Amino acid sequence: MNTFRFPHPLVLLVGFIVLAAVLSYVLPAGRFDRRQDPVAQREVVVAGSYHRVPATPVGPLDMLVDLPKGLADAAGVVFLIFLAGGAFTVVDQTGALRHGVDWLLLKTQGRQVLVIPLVGLLFATMGALENMGEEIIALVPVLLVLMRRLGFPALTAVAASAGAAFVGASFSPINPFQVGIAQKLAQLPLLSGGAYRLAFLVPALALWLWGTIRHAQRHRVPVEITEAEAAADTRGAGRHGLVLLLLLLAFSYFAYGVVQQGWGFEEMGALFFALGVAAGLLGGLGATGTAEGFVVGFRDMAFSAMLIGFARTIFVVLEQGNIVDTIVNGLATPLGHLPVSVAALGMMAVQTALHVPVPSGSGQATLTMPLLTPLSDLIGLSRQVMVLAFQYGAGLCELITPTNGTLMAMLAATGVRFENWLKFAAPLYLGLVIIGVISIVTAIAVGI
Repeated sequence: MNTFRFPHPLVLLVGFIVLAAVLSYVLPAGRFDRRQDPVAQREVVVAGSYHRVPATPVGPLDMLVDLPKGLADAAGVVFLIFLAGGAFTVVDQTGALRHGVDWLLLKTQGRQVLVIPLVGLLFATMGALENMGEEIIALVPVLLVLMRRLGFPALTAVAASAGAAFVGASFSPINPFQVGIAQKLAQLPLLSGGAYRLAFLVPALALWLWGTIRHAQRHRVPVEITEAEAAADTRGAGRHGLVLLLLLLAFSYFAYGVVQQGWGFEEMGALFFALGVAAGLLGGLGATGTAEGFVVGFRDMAFSAMLIGFARTIFVVLEQGNIVDTIVNGLATPLGHLPVSVAALGMMAVQTALHVPVPSGSGQATLTMPLLTPLSDLIGLSRQVMVLAFQYGAGLCELITPTNGTLMAMLAATGVRFENWLKFAAPLYLGLVIIGVISIVTAIAVGI
């Protein structure tokens, strides 16, 4: 019996691009009026202002032209992936990563599984603090070396990093790019309801890490360090130690820049390029060896970087066809005719559906919050619950949607097929959705 296999990631994304172009011929073109919100400092839609506009169907040539436009829109992320991928390839070629992981392997004999929750908690924290997503793609070489040397499958690298970050962001009490923007637009005090969100973040993350550990243990292939490898590591220990120290300092500065200085992708890319150059020279590769390491890294990360641009193209096509607002209006309008509890869960479902064509969390918040806020007031639904529905619906969708460029790029970079990821993630996703539903129903019952 043949097992079902999803199409190649590139085929899948191109299919969504073609579908978006076809929909521009099928759905009526329409737009909401927009205004500048002084609190959120963003352009937001005006509730009740949806109106038809002249049709702008996206023809085959326009669709093809939108591909480089999508890549241009995602240029910051694309070049970060290239530069960081090159840098970590250089670090790997110095032998320092293997040396560090082998040391960790020796220190955790019989307890290697403890590395997974430690990595997962780190990425979940970054997801909760600053919505970490695309930046993780650049760390694939490090994650793969770590998981493979510990004997865990490549899927574990994705689950413990990107997966944990998505869960952390979805249930975060302070994520500025999801709950922060949504609360601003809903005119709620920032960080309000934080303790309530945190109470559900704990079981949600525990469920995800349990599933990740369970899968990793089932598919683990024990790895032992030979005496020859240990001797080789000892001979280069001094130089390897310096490179690892440099790596630690770079990661610390990276975290400081992102959280405290509000770095964009350009600053991140610059830091990783400097890391690669310094590591190559310090690790004994020389100028030519360092350059060659960067070239290998560029080549290995090219496909993952391109997937980000292809995923972005889907939204570019929908925008050009003037049907994004039509989709939002069509999904949101029926909610006003439902009972309060059903409407709240309906909002969660709508936010999930919308996240497929609108993969940006902050963009989805600015698009939907101004529409759902007056609707929530009208039906007697708490605005805080409305924000919860947005967080759980849009955030958790990141775990399974093929239009999530970060997820597809991570899977491509680690060699994990999408259907294998779904087989692992889908049951956990359903469990997380149930936790979200319980959170929403409880919030309504206790008057959050």
